[in-house]
Formats: sequence, structure tokens, C-alpha cells
Amino acid sequence: MIVDERIVTFINSLDTKNSEILETVEREALATSVPIIRREMQSFLKTLLLIKKPMRILEVGTAVGFSALLMSEYAPEGCRITTIENYEKRIPIARENFRRAGKEEQIALIEGDAAEVMKKLEGPFDFIFMDAAKGQYIHYLPEALRLLPEGGVLVSDNVMQDGDVIESRFAVERRNRTIHARMREYLYELKHKDALVTSIIPLGDGVAVSVKQVPEAGRGARQSKRSEPAECGAAAEKRKGQEAENGKTS
Repeated sequence: MIVDERIVTFINSLDTKNSEILETVEREALATSVPIIRREMQSFLKTLLLIKKPMRILEVGTAVGFSALLMSEYAPEGCRITTIENYEKRIPIARENFRRAGKEEQIALIEGDAAEVMKKLEGPFDFIFMDAAKGQYIHYLPEALRLLPEGGVLVSDNVMQDGDVIESRFAVERRNRTIHARMREYLYELKHKDALVTSIIPLGDGVAVSVKQVPEAGRGARQSKRSEPAECGAAAEKRKGQEAENGKTS
């Protein structure tokens, strides 16, 4: 856990219950050890959806459909959700959960490898929720950028890997080093791409919120300005003196 457990417990104690179907799906998922988004992340996702009000949502990583159902309840009326899942055993469970919730018309589940499925999708999706295999995030990013319009939001969950991402690769178990390296690369790309403005937040297991902006022009200009620090103190006074002296002799 990357945040003090007592703080998380206190915050979650203030939360209100979800709808009956969400509570049921969450309970069933936890009973079968299926990972779903944490309570504090649920609240954060609800808030983002109410701020952004997306009409087209893409979810990468359906699992048993909990997050898609939650988003369907907090997105505007008429919003359509496309969700992608590659794990065969979870797909029928997700479809059944969508049926139980009466959301079959609103939520479209596509089976397959997200890296391939995303190439065939037509955007724009004004909200993308990434919650799939963490080592694959970096491979999904180019298509996510293609599918996002200007002002579109990309939310990437579980980016801190229980804190492992801050460690040296030699401090990470050998079997986790590839994921560790890819996640660090992914976070670097989110923070350094001109087309994105990103905040990485220590919430749950870490969440990155990225907004797509008009590329290059605005941000590049700001970076070039920052690379030329203004003169101050003695240096500024010296320059002024030299300019005055030059004026007298001309």
C-alpha cells in the first residue's frame, strides 16, 4: 500500500454505498479473488466522470464488468461504453453482469487482445480508462492517443505497483522486472509527451490522469521560455551599467 492504511480506512468509512447491483458484483468478485478498483478509486472515478461528462468511454480491461457498470451509472444519459477483455473465463461473467444490470444496450464488450482491438476502433472516445495488464500500458498508449480528441481524458489505474515502481530494478523480484521497466517507461511518456498533461496521484495503487492538449505549440513555447531564466541581482545590474556606459560613448 502506497498510502497510510489508517488514512485510507478513514476516507473509505465516509463513503456511501453503491447501487445494489454494484454492491453485489463487488461482493461476488472479492469472493472469487477477482481484482476490482478500490473504494477510494471508485469515488475518484465517479467524480471525474461527473466533471468530464463523457459521451463515449473506452475501457481497456473489463474483468467482470464492475468498472464499466460503475461508469455507466455516473456518465451522462446517452453515453456509450466500449470495454475490451481478453481473459476468456471472465467474459461470460461480465456479460451476465451487464444483463443483470440492464446495461446490455449501453455497454459493448469486445473480446480480444486490446493492442489489436484498439487498432480497429474508430474514435473519438472522450474518456479512456486503462485497467488491464500493467506491462502492456506502454503498448496501448499510441492507440489511446489516436482515439482521444483534444481535451479527452486518459485514466491509468494501478501505476505504482504497490510502491515497487520507485525502487531500483535490482530491488524488484526478477520475474517482475519487465513490468517494472515498462511501467516506469509508461509514466515517463505520460509526463513528457507534448500532447499530454499528466498528474500522477498516490491514490489506491496510484493513478495517472492525463488530458490531451493541442500538440507542440503551446507547451513547447512554455518549455523554451523556462529554459531561458531571467537575469536577476548583480548580473542584471551589471548589464544595465554596461548598457548605460555604451549609451554615453555612442
